[in-house]
Amino acid sequence: MYIQQTMSSTIHSTDEEHQTKEMDIRSLSSSRRHPQNAPHIHKVGVPPKQNLFKEFKATVKETLFADDPLRPFKDQPGSKKFVMGMQTLFPILEWGRSYNFTKLRGDIIAGLTIASLCIPQDIGYAKLANLDPQYGLYSSFVPPLIYAFMGSSRDIAIGPVAVVSLLLGTLLQNEVDYKADAEAYRRLAFTATFFAGITQATLGFFRLGFLIDFLSHAAVVGFMGGAAITIALQQLKGLFGIQNFTKKTDIVSVLHSVFGAAHHGWNWRTIVIGISFLAFLLVAKYIGKKNKKFFWVPAIAPLISVVLSTFFVFITRADKHGVQIVRHIEKGINPSSVKEIYFSGQFLLKGFRIGVVAGMIALTEAVAIGRTFASMKDYQLDGNKEMVALGTMNVVGSMTSCYVATGSFSRSAVNYMAGCQTAVSNIVMSFIVFLTLQFITPLFKYTPNAILAAIIISAVLGLIDFEAAILIWKIDKFDFIACMGAFFGVVFSSVEIGLLIAVSISFAKILLQVTRPRTAILGKLPGTTVYRNIQQYPGATKVQGVLIVRVDSAIYFSNSNYIKERILRWLMDEEEQLKSSFQPKIQFLIVEMSPVTDIDTSGIHALEELHKSLHKRDVQLILANPGPVVIDKLHASHFATTIGEDKIFLTVADAVSACSPKLVTEV
Repeated sequence: MYIQQTMSSTIHSTDEEHQTKEMDIRSLSSSRRHPQNAPHIHKVGVPPKQNLFKEFKATVKETLFADDPLRPFKDQPGSKKFVMGMQTLFPILEWGRSYNFTKLRGDIIAGLTIASLCIPQDIGYAKLANLDPQYGLYSSFVPPLIYAFMGSSRDIAIGPVAVVSLLLGTLLQNEVDYKADAEAYRRLAFTATFFAGITQATLGFFRLGFLIDFLSHAAVVGFMGGAAITIALQQLKGLFGIQNFTKKTDIVSVLHSVFGAAHHGWNWRTIVIGISFLAFLLVAKYIGKKNKKFFWVPAIAPLISVVLSTFFVFITRADKHGVQIVRHIEKGINPSSVKEIYFSGQFLLKGFRIGVVAGMIALTEAVAIGRTFASMKDYQLDGNKEMVALGTMNVVGSMTSCYVATGSFSRSAVNYMAGCQTAVSNIVMSFIVFLTLQFITPLFKYTPNAILAAIIISAVLGLIDFEAAILIWKIDKFDFIACMGAFFGVVFSSVEIGLLIAVSISFAKILLQVTRPRTAILGKLPGTTVYRNIQQYPGATKVQGVLIVRVDSAIYFSNSNYIKERILRWLMDEEEQLKSSFQPKIQFLIVEMSPVTDIDTSGIHALEELHKSLHKRDVQLILANPGPVVIDKLHASHFATTIGEDKIFLTVADAVSACSPKLVTEV
């Protein structure tokens, strides 16, 4: 009996030892035999397989419907959904229910203030677009009414703006001479406005507003600054009373035209009027900037200038002595222009091309302005709603003798400081413009062109943002190159060339960041198990025999080969340093994949080639913390099996502990 118990005990002991050895072998294969007191190492989880249709649906939803616009409609009855749908399309139905007299008082004051600013500006901007003055006023009558019902911004003031007017005038002039064929020029302007509206509404309806973000902030700053300089130089014609002026917009041609006419083309009376009132406008702007309580001073100054200069010209009959005047502004509200839009013929494609460009620039400016004031008042602005509203107002505007309208920064700033509460301020402004068109336009007959030039110059100087340019230089030199490229392109060539440069440099930056992502060597921070970039943390130490590389980008076909070669160059550089200092060679290369959000077929292929290259060098490839999308694709491609499941770890610290147990023991 005793012998049987002894044999049984021996057999049982042998089984336990065998099981223990098996456990040790498994432990060794997964973590290269951790020290006894080492913490448990968690393995990288593989997400469950997703249904292809559901995955595609989720991707599309996140791309186009990231704000989940249909969430409020969930579990609502049909009648409620209809009401909510109408409120979504016409936000005025939502905020209009809580409208009161206090808000109306603020909106009336703001509307009257921006109306006094917009009327003289509209006349000047229409001339900038090479259109008759009344078309500028038309564009501040119908579009603001449409926007007030459909727009979601409380602060944007709608109407013609300097940059879009110049852009439209330049592009249209390249196709049709406005002096030789005024009717065809006007019709092409309405056609371009129609397609600008279609472009804006389409982007909003299909929720493609993120496309305008491809034009970087730096490029916009440079483009706006260059356009401001160009617009100001163009106004020297009116400011000096020059009759024959170049049609080109570059600074060299304009200055040559200005100084070429100095001996016989300048009119001293015009110069006196222009310079005097320009100084008055700049002083008024300075007063408003120094003391916010006097915001109304620069707002009312343009209208005061128009009234005083018009009266002065009338009583002195300066127009008889070479002072150029507006002469005639068509009386009455917007006539229909539906039949004037080109829906066929040679100008259809030209109008479409010009409209798309003008519409995108107008959209960029309006959304930027809307977001700025929305953040100041702490409310949300739906960019896609804004695009639909802006697009609709321009489509309707093109059918009512308007040209491209958008949000004006100067007027929106005045609107904000005047205490506007809702978009009703646009309705008030529109009503004042209506009264002007009906009754007051004949009074502008003797308004000198010099005063319009002075108003435009004082308005566009605010578009030159020196502080933003300096900040861009401090933050990102490549952004500064984009900024200056757009600026000099506009100033020394043309508006469209500057715009092309701005877009090109913006895309070049994206391509550069995608094709040449950053990589970094990681080291261990003393006394911790944290691994960080050794350039950022010089105190971080490298692990002997281990090279840790972090890839700071998704790995796609556009950068996969570069990433593979960059990692191998890191390895060669490290081996050369180790060889020169007689230290042990690299045995393990750990790729930290936390920032790698995605990987495609080319990326997998690059990892396979990297694995082969390392294998020839007797270096083992280790992966640390691949994300759910990446680990799923690594398993689907069998790459995880190729390098071994035991070569994929949750953290860099786990990977290092498996490669270098001695270091873990020391920690």
